[in-house]
Amino acid sequence: MAIVAASPQPRPVVIEVGGAQRVGGLLQVPESARACYVMAHGAGAGMTHPFLAGLAADLAQRGIATLRYQFPYMENKSRRPDPPKIAHAAVRGAVAAAHRELPALPLFAGGKSFGGRMTSQAEALAPLPCVAGLVFLGFPLHPAGKPSDERGAHLSGVAIPMLFLTGTRDELAERSLLEPLVARLGPRAALRLFDEADHSFHVPARTGRKDADVRAEVADAMASWIDSTL
Repeated sequence: MAIVAASPQPRPVVIEVGGAQRVGGLLQVPESARACYVMAHGAGAGMTHPFLAGLAADLAQRGIATLRYQFPYMENKSRRPDPPKIAHAAVRGAVAAAHRELPALPLFAGGKSFGGRMTSQAEALAPLPCVAGLVFLGFPLHPAGKPSDERGAHLSGVAIPMLFLTGTRDELAERSLLEPLVARLGPRAALRLFDEADHSFHVPARTGRKDADVRAEVADAMASWIDSTL
């Protein structure tokens, strides 16, 4: 196992996006880290969102480093997400930064909702260097109330392993569409469902579970899948 510098608390990292601009990132490296997950945020909240911060801490407890980062629009405090070309450049910049910071660790990439979809689009267009697999935290297969699987068409162009983590109440990924899509992708794709969780991995109080419990289950699933992929 390669030795890397541990940073139990996240530390700032500067990420170049296409050479034209820079965005911020947060690198969190536990002792004896065995992989790094490059984690993009969703459309409505940045890298410091409590779910992402909590998941980074949970993954650190399981020996997985993380690099969270901002898309340019979020860095610039805009409400309108970047066009795909710019978002893809940010994904590539973040992956390059993770490899620069942790050259001995295998990389995985993905993110929450919009961030995961932009990562998969970038991978489908041209493989992300040194990335061994993709992990999606609530893949946004369609807008709420408008079921379709068109947003997943590009996934057939992804050749590396993929893990879909989705709540059974996710209004942006109906199971009747997501499960057949994952099945069509074959053995390189896996789906893990979280009972009663919505798109934000929130569960109703009636379940007797807390959101932190679900987040821990998500971290367990990610760590186990990463180990099996490696």
